[in-house]
Amino acid sequence: MKERGMSLIEVLIALAIVSIALTAGLRALGLSASGSQAMHERSLALLAADGVVAEIRLRRLFPEPGDTVVPCPQGNLALQCRQTVQATANRFFRQVTVQAFVPKGPVLAELHATVASLP
Repeated sequence: MKERGMSLIEVLIALAIVSIALTAGLRALGLSASGSQAMHERSLALLAADGVVAEIRLRRLFPEPGDTVVPCPQGNLALQCRQTVQATANRFFRQVTVQAFVPKGPVLAELHATVASLP
């Protein structure tokens, strides 16, 4: 019985299939890494926004309506927090919205809270 080896075309087709599979795998790995980094940044931004709201509550502040932007760094991110305060129908409550973002970047986290004027 005559044994026959693989032809050059069969080898090239096998190499093409392997290279396509490896390229797809590398792309998936790259997307996973960038998605993980984005999730990390959003988590840090949410912690920063929560810290701003916690500070308002712990210091028993009753902020005036308006917008302010303050630095709120978290981890290795130089975040800024935009605090928007709105009056409510009840004069003893304020609606506070805190948005955390990297300067000149998109909003990474937004947190809404209601604070009360304590006697």
